Amino acid sequence: MDLALLGEFAQQQWLLFFSLFIIIFMIIQSYFGDKMAGYASVSPEQAVRLINDGAFVLDVRSVDEYRTGHLSNAKNIPVSDLMQKLESLSAHKTDTVLVYCETGVRSARACGMLAKAGFEKAHNLSGGVVAWKSSNLPLAKYGRKK
Repeated sequence: MDLALLGEFAQQQWLLFFSLFIIIFMIIQSYFGDKMAGYASVSPEQAVRLINDGAFVLDVRSVDEYRTGHLSNAKNIPVSDLMQKLESLSAHKTDTVLVYCETGVRSARACGMLAKAGFEKAHNLSGGVVAWKSSNLPLAKYGRKK
């Protein structure tokens, strides 16, 4: 294909080309974005392996959400309180940390905070509790673990 024709087409269809570049950027971001942010996203099945290997589990949902059911042995620190309580988690900076919320959005933000604070092995449960339940994995329902 002649580059002059491609250039002319791009000028005439600039919106189409702009949309193509946005889509390409979003695809690259979805594949590599969490790694560039300093943490990894994991499926519920991968999360089970991390937990079985001794990962520290952090629930960043609200206290009320936590009480409705949570992963076993999870520590609850709502994402809104995480920055103030980072010091209490400093013993886990070199540990594998599994972070989750209801859908994976708040926990991704929390993983970013942890990575910036020097946590070396933060993992976000992709899809959060919703994905966990969809995989027919159990939730515990006992008092808040501080």
